[in-house]
Amino acid sequence: MPMEHRRLGRTDLQVSVVCLGTMTWGEQNSEAEAHAQIDTALEAGVNFLDTAEMYPVAPRAETYGRTESIIGSWLKKNGRRDRLVIASKVIGPGAFPYIRGGPRLDRASVFAACEASLRRLQTDVIDLYQVHWPQRPTNYFGRLGYDGDGSDGGVPLAETLGALAELQRQGKIRHIGVSNETPWGVAEYLRLHREEGLPRIASIQNPYSLLNRSFEVGLAEFAQREDVGLLAYSPLAMGVLSGKYLDGARPAGSRMVVFTRFTRYGGPEAEAPTRAYVELAREHGLDPAQMALAFVHGRPFTTATIIGATTAAQLRGNLDSAALALSPKVLRAIEALHRRHPIPCP
Repeated sequence: MPMEHRRLGRTDLQVSVVCLGTMTWGEQNSEAEAHAQIDTALEAGVNFLDTAEMYPVAPRAETYGRTESIIGSWLKKNGRRDRLVIASKVIGPGAFPYIRGGPRLDRASVFAACEASLRRLQTDVIDLYQVHWPQRPTNYFGRLGYDGDGSDGGVPLAETLGALAELQRQGKIRHIGVSNETPWGVAEYLRLHREEGLPRIASIQNPYSLLNRSFEVGLAEFAQREDVGLLAYSPLAMGVLSGKYLDGARPAGSRMVVFTRFTRYGGPEAEAPTRAYVELAREHGLDPAQMALAFVHGRPFTTATIIGATTAAQLRGNLDSAALALSPKVLRAIEALHRRHPIPCP
């Protein structure tokens, strides 16, 4: 079955329902392995790559920008830029003093970030340039309870979007997206488009999986009604939904073993729902990871599901999920489990 392609927002771009995530490249994956992943994905009909200036993850000064450089070396070697839709991101504020002395989303920082990404990627244009997370203090990366102070974090959102508009006019980026955003943030971006004539955002990249369906509350309606489609990241909850971590298992070389700081989906609250979803998949003769991915692909507000893999076998399995349509019986069972375990890992 050919890979399905979907329209990115209200743009003229058609992107594959499976987007190849790259955040392991340069850390858990070598340059040669990353290049092989691109080749395999292209053969399967994937045309969409997602990266970021801060990748690989976990971020370190020593590896900053390495993932984009690996993509750039593939482009230089293969010369098939027209076959790829490349998405990257400008980092939000945080404890990264090695990035421009401390990253911000003001005009100067956005320009500097984009220019550096273009050099590393060895391309003239980034197809989708995304704000990795907001400047303002708000709910992202699983923060529970609103602890913001109503401020803009020192950089008005209009300044960030205005800088992106300039880059778009200069032909350095084609379209604009947001990531780790809230309903208020999406509404404000759309207001600035309507009232100030600034560019319209095309997508929102947020976490979404069987263990974290928080996107459905507030954001899914925006995604569907306003054509700001979801680019779903962590659709396997960092591999947890494959079942490989059940009963305390810690496979050698797996992300949660290599990087113990990643605990968002690794707590005890994930054990019971993960076991239930894995058992459901096996009852119906399905691979648990493919069932979890197929669920995300099939949501009406999803534009693309961002997969990541550290092995060729993982990549092939994830790619095969694009051809899987879940039966009504399986979907009803998933909803029943969701009622029992609504959002165990926000």
